Amino acid sequence: MTINIKKDGHILLIEVNRPEKYNAMNQEMYHQIARGYFKLDQDEDLRVGLVYAVGPHFTSGLELTDWAGTFDAGKGFPLIEDDEIDPFYMMSEARCRKPVVFAVQGYCYTWGFEMMLNTDIRIAATDTRFGMLEVRRGFFPAGGATLRLPKEIGWANAQRYMLTGDEMSAQEAYRMGLVQHLTEPGGQFDKAMEMARSVANAAPLGVRGALRSCRTAALQGESAAKALLFQDVAEVMKSEDMLEGLRSFVERRAAVFQGK
Repeated sequence: MTINIKKDGHILLIEVNRPEKYNAMNQEMYHQIARGYFKLDQDEDLRVGLVYAVGPHFTSGLELTDWAGTFDAGKGFPLIEDDEIDPFYMMSEARCRKPVVFAVQGYCYTWGFEMMLNTDIRIAATDTRFGMLEVRRGFFPAGGATLRLPKEIGWANAQRYMLTGDEMSAQEAYRMGLVQHLTEPGGQFDKAMEMARSVANAAPLGVRGALRSCRTAALQGESAAKALLFQDVAEVMKSEDMLEGLRSFVERRAAVFQGK
């Protein structure tokens, strides 16, 4: 398997494992990741996902010879199964309702960069080199960067990299807020697991509600988010986890949440 899906407690690990090909993504890998996102969304025991890669590089990009008849035919990503959620959030309105942590190292080109923009907490080794190389290959990014990168780092900052195909260092990505932590090479997975465990230990309904509110504001505007905010908070405050949070505060202990 070039994509390994594993559970570690409440964390779903999505491992990209094709280092002999610099983790270049083919269509089967896309479907495997899409099924991983669906599993994360649907399994009530899972609270957070972690995407990472084996080898010195996260990815060199798409295996373009395997994608003939898709982008060149105007079809986009081949999302065709009911048990898949497009990890690029381009082919449908479906979104994974749970947060995803992303850990990268070495090359993080094209699809890796674009998929990262849909994740929620990002960890990068200091040797990471981000790049949207498409304009150097004769086309342009089609995995969501044109929609999302200007919102993340500003219009001119986004164009500076998207229109040139130049690489962005890990330090520059950190400075602009694209990644939240830098580690020494080899330490990115451990730091990402630390962040994933922190999310998994928090109240699952609260985490999901916060993520939903942020996404609604980002995609539909503040008015839409405000319309849902207080009714969503009210529902979460009726949960068993809310009572556990209050008890743990009074008893001065760590809360043990059940997602109920």
